[in-house]
Amino acid sequence: MTELSALADRVDRLQGVSVLCVGDVMLDRFVYGSVDRISPEAPIPVLRIERETAMLGGAGNVVRNLVALGARPGFVAAVGDDPAGAEIGRLVAAHAGIDAGLVVEAGRQTTIKTRFFASNQQLLRGDRESRGAVGAATGAALLDAAAARLGRAGVMVLSDYGKGVLTAEAVAALIARAAAAGTPVVVDPKGNDYSVYRGATVVTPNRKELHEATGLAVDSDDEVVAAARRLIETCGIHTVLVTRSQDGMTLVEGGGAVHHLPAEAREVFDVSGAGDTVVATLAAALASGAGLPEAARLANVAAGIVVAKVGTAVAYADELVSALHHDDLTAGDTKIVPPAVAADRVARWRAKGLKVGFTNGCFDLLHPGHVAILTQARAACDRLVVGLNSDASVQRLKGPTRPVQSEAARATVLSSLAPVDLVVIFGEDTPLALIETLRPDVLVKGADYTVATVVGAEQVLGWGGRVVLADLIEGQSTTNTIRRMKAGEPE
Repeated sequence: MTELSALADRVDRLQGVSVLCVGDVMLDRFVYGSVDRISPEAPIPVLRIERETAMLGGAGNVVRNLVALGARPGFVAAVGDDPAGAEIGRLVAAHAGIDAGLVVEAGRQTTIKTRFFASNQQLLRGDRESRGAVGAATGAALLDAAAARLGRAGVMVLSDYGKGVLTAEAVAALIARAAAAGTPVVVDPKGNDYSVYRGATVVTPNRKELHEATGLAVDSDDEVVAAARRLIETCGIHTVLVTRSQDGMTLVEGGGAVHHLPAEAREVFDVSGAGDTVVATLAAALASGAGLPEAARLANVAAGIVVAKVGTAVAYADELVSALHHDDLTAGDTKIVPPAVAADRVARWRAKGLKVGFTNGCFDLLHPGHVAILTQARAACDRLVVGLNSDASVQRLKGPTRPVQSEAARATVLSSLAPVDLVVIFGEDTPLALIETLRPDVLVKGADYTVATVVGAEQVLGWGGRVVLADLIEGQSTTNTIRRMKAGEPE
């Protein structure tokens, strides 16, 4: 088995592993709009707000990444008794499988980071937060919640954003309890004094944080290794994994072994949350039984995926497998993705200014009529997503003898066609839910429909997109093909 094949096999073993994450949770808000004038009150742009989204940030983003990898995370954090804290609770509950221990502290401001965007350009970020340490009662409740979950965890992550949950006393207590349980500890550190993380298995500073913690130069490979060894020797840490942006990562183990990992990213669009992805992937891999070098290599691949996405993103397990198997993430069977991965890919394309199109169908026994519609659809956009009815939905729509080909076979054939950039299998009778998830700019169906009868047309037109009715080739349909085959007519 090659090294890449072994890593791909490791991804499968991440499913269901238990990782406990303790740290500072925050609410990441994203406000999108357009700017077409300057304010008369001051020389600033006026943002006409069009939509808003919110997601878990900070330690919450570590947990989001764990869920995306297929792990089953425990999550212990503090929130305020405010609307933002309640929203964090709802977002956590929306992710199945999270064993949450959110402690509510009266009078505390839940951390909110609000980012304002126009034309995919960030204009401003506004923060609301409490930086003071949590109260004694809250701290005790957090330790109890962590202790209750530690016995089930293969690894504990301390996600320190300096917002008051991971005080020096709390960190020492958590690491001591993990040591007693034989549980490795991965730390995403904050501040300059890493001695507070004494006893940790791995800390994951970036290059800037490593310099600030040691005062040493960190420009070359040798300098990074020397600074990491300084942390190991002076702070009682076993291993340091340094994230180095375009220079990849460097793993320095307490026993002296050094591993330089080149950057995996093909393109870098947004580094927001990449450190969270590294920590989550490293921890999940360790919990699955991987050694430190193997876990670091997998984390490096995950980082390369997530920095090419928009905003505080995550890396999914099947994306890791695709990246390990193929250099080109849009080639071959890597075009066949689930809806969540498709949504991330579409967001990435849209952020680059590309127009995304969507069409759908059963595509059973591909014929020239299908090819004509797909070609016209691709001509109307920059990237084309094809929604493919699952076997169960085809049977409900077409009868018990259909489909002739399985959904896997149909998806494979579609993904081999040049006009098709992504294939997403959906199980509903209509693609409406998928359309609402992807929010395409162009919706394409055959001219045997009218705009009024195209599923999703109202929604696409509502957010400013357009509907295209593609010309048909007369007499070309799967039903006709099957009829002629049964009659013995030549094709």
